[in-house]
Amino acid sequence: MPLKLINRRVVFSGRVFNTIVDEVEYESGRKTVREVAEHPGGAVVLPLLDDGRVVFVRQKRYPLDSFLYELPAGKLEPGEAPELCAVRELREETGYSAERFEKLTAIYTSPGFCTEKLHIYLATGLHDGQQHLEEGEEGLILERIKYERAFEMAYNGEIVDAKTIVGLFFLERRLRH
Repeated sequence: MPLKLINRRVVFSGRVFNTIVDEVEYESGRKTVREVAEHPGGAVVLPLLDDGRVVFVRQKRYPLDSFLYELPAGKLEPGEAPELCAVRELREETGYSAERFEKLTAIYTSPGFCTEKLHIYLATGLHDGQQHLEEGEEGLILERIKYERAFEMAYNGEIVDAKTIVGLFFLERRLRH
């Protein structure tokens, strides 16, 4: 059921996303409004240490007023390739660099209203370095958790971040095959 775009307005332009309001028309002639959060997308990194621990970041998420376990991730810069974003975010948030990056999958986070697409990578052959945190990331805490324990945490609700759960799901499958 294709929609015909009648009018588009950008009602907000922000650092993280833009808000677009589209007036559209169905084939039947009925009109409706669609609100879209336009996001450039990002990269997520599952850093797996040689000893089987996953490097997580724990940070307070303002909208939730709560600390979450998450995989390192960040927004794509204009024209930036997702793998380069993954390399940058791993270094900035954890201080690690990796010998290998393997793309596990890509997901749309909330396709009902948002264009954000996240590219999820497995990083292995890690070498420790120094974090380069950006403004707002100062309270970020690194936690290294054995992957078996991380799977349990996802299944029992201790890890609730969707991108992190998807990354762990793909790691679990990869380790079984």
